[in-house]
Amino acid sequence: MEQFLQTEPWARFQESLGKVVHRASQPEYRFVAVEEKTALGRFLYVPYGPVASGPEGLDAALAALTALARSRGAAYVRIEPVSAGISADAAEQLLSGRGLVRAPKNLQPDLTWLIDIARDQDAVLADMRSSNRNIHRNIHKKGVTFSVSRDPADIGILLGFLHETAARTGFRPQPDSYLRQAAQTLMPLGAASLHLAWLDGRPIAAALAYDSSDTRTYAHAAASFEHRRLNAGVPLLVNLILDAAEAGLQTVDLWGIAPDDDPEHEWAGFTKFKKSFGGRAVAYPGTWDLPVSRPAYRAYRLARAGAGFAGRAKGRLRDLAGRLRRAARRGPDAG
Repeated sequence: MEQFLQTEPWARFQESLGKVVHRASQPEYRFVAVEEKTALGRFLYVPYGPVASGPEGLDAALAALTALARSRGAAYVRIEPVSAGISADAAEQLLSGRGLVRAPKNLQPDLTWLIDIARDQDAVLADMRSSNRNIHRNIHKKGVTFSVSRDPADIGILLGFLHETAARTGFRPQPDSYLRQAAQTLMPLGAASLHLAWLDGRPIAAALAYDSSDTRTYAHAAASFEHRRLNAGVPLLVNLILDAAEAGLQTVDLWGIAPDDDPEHEWAGFTKFKKSFGGRAVAYPGTWDLPVSRPAYRAYRLARAGAGFAGRAKGRLRDLAGRLRRAARRGPDAG
């Protein structure tokens, strides 16, 4: 399975955003590494990478990344070795033994949901919840049709639905400029597609997907609240999945999901939706840091810990101030 974040189109997209991107390709490993600059210093980020043939290939990749980081003045390298022959269960021992430490947080999901589409279409549909199949098979009776666009100008349709969703729920989507640039860079390369549901000549749902050589990633989606009773997001995703199969891809990645034991997770609702299309959960090793300059990396962790403590203290002070204000409004005799 080829991770889209380690492909040449993604590298070009990052460059179009003004980032410095480094590439390497050897028989035992390859990577796309993005230079990131923060107030706490510079680091190299290898999203869902490096790709390696196994532990020896990973060692070679880490050596190359370390040399690159030193040449660029980066304090550390941040990796997510999902395609390096390392299971999530073995990651702690294998990576810590190589001098890596867990990053303060995972940048990309460490648990995702994959659907195998390299099989008969009926088998793919059979794995879905029966209600999803019924909506897919009968939605045309309600006048809903579907299309696929690779015209970057059409990204505005999705942006409109994302704005509507954000205003209603408080959801924070990616900035318009980011998604417009993604469309402008990736669609002409055949690496992104916009999937649309229509009713009476008007779009009512949209989903943006990214394609690698063998995998389609379900990235951003939203639908019209006015037409919510049609539940158009369900057949839209079914069509996105079947279209990927017809294109000869092998997997659809529905992206991050919540752990089964965390019903309060912010992704719990999305997770239930994604699992209704069949598939399986896959755990990744998570995000790890390889210190290149240990003094600089220690300074980064200390500064980040201090900022986190200050933020939590500020939050507690805001809560206390709010309680005091509410008590003052109630007066001394309020019960």
